[in-house]
Amino acid sequence: MRIVAAVSLAFVATTAQAALAPLPAMPPVPADSPMSAAKVALGKQLFFDPRLSLDGTVSCASCHDVVKGGGNDGRATAIGVAGKTGSRNAPTVWNAAFLNTQFWDGRAASLEEQAKGPMINPVEMAMPSHNAVIQRLKKIPGYSRQFAAVFGDRDPLTLDNVVRAIAAYERTLLTPDSPVDRFLKGDKQALTAQAQRGMKLFQDLRCVSCHSSPTYAGYITIPGALFYPWNLQRFPFFKGSIYDAKYELTKDLGRYEVTKQEKDKHMYRIPSLRNVDLTGPYMHNGKVPNLEEAVRVMAKTQLNKELRDEEAKAIVAFLKGLTGRLPKQDKPRLPADRQ
Repeated sequence: MRIVAAVSLAFVATTAQAALAPLPAMPPVPADSPMSAAKVALGKQLFFDPRLSLDGTVSCASCHDVVKGGGNDGRATAIGVAGKTGSRNAPTVWNAAFLNTQFWDGRAASLEEQAKGPMINPVEMAMPSHNAVIQRLKKIPGYSRQFAAVFGDRDPLTLDNVVRAIAAYERTLLTPDSPVDRFLKGDKQALTAQAQRGMKLFQDLRCVSCHSSPTYAGYITIPGALFYPWNLQRFPFFKGSIYDAKYELTKDLGRYEVTKQEKDKHMYRIPSLRNVDLTGPYMHNGKVPNLEEAVRVMAKTQLNKELRDEEAKAIVAFLKGLTGRLPKQDKPRLPADRQ
């Protein structure tokens, strides 16, 4: 038992150190889908193109707005075709390329797999099938030419190539050079004294036990990185607080909705905290309205701790320091339906 405890404490300490690291320069890239400028440009067009939806009104960018800032839509839950709404908050797409699980319930293991889901989700883009998506794109001459130029196969406009292109674009959506990054690289003026106190609290309270790795999520895949086994976590971990009813925290069953296994009830992917100041409202259902309240909710439900005002404000100051440099994004020109 002492050996196990020692190993556990050592792992927590190592994880805490690993969490306080700058964002890597590049995310992992699949060996079978190398990056290229042409592929990224094609993926950006597809990301912004509402013709991937049933009624031509919803694009990936509708729920993951990278033009205005946060990489989400600022709503509690996203709005799909015909004004339909789901039950979960749209996660940010910024830095998603570093995560090894996508969606709140972790049902996709890659950006490519994730990109397939919304197209045929009845409350999102609502296409009747993936084949319907491909047939619609094949009727657009500009796309046919671009897919041939990028992929060069005999039949290049396929679902796999569509999501490869979208994922290639998403791998460029990185936000480096946050104040925390600069502080960790030696610029001790990059964070205020309050934010530095918040950083210490973040470690002392063991928030890093879940929000580990340079993404401040629970899992990262980069060469040489530590393996973080808990990319999914139970929420709320400590049930029965006032927040359960106030924010309906236990109404959604989490990963259980995918697996139907009892052990997966209320299990969720641990979200990244990078740019978290821009991605409210918070939690899987978007019920928590602001960042300070989200910090208090997490402290009580995951650590069984009630924060003093100065503690909550210090942690918020630290979290605001995780807002990185967002590369400017403009809406691309889309190929015409007919030429």
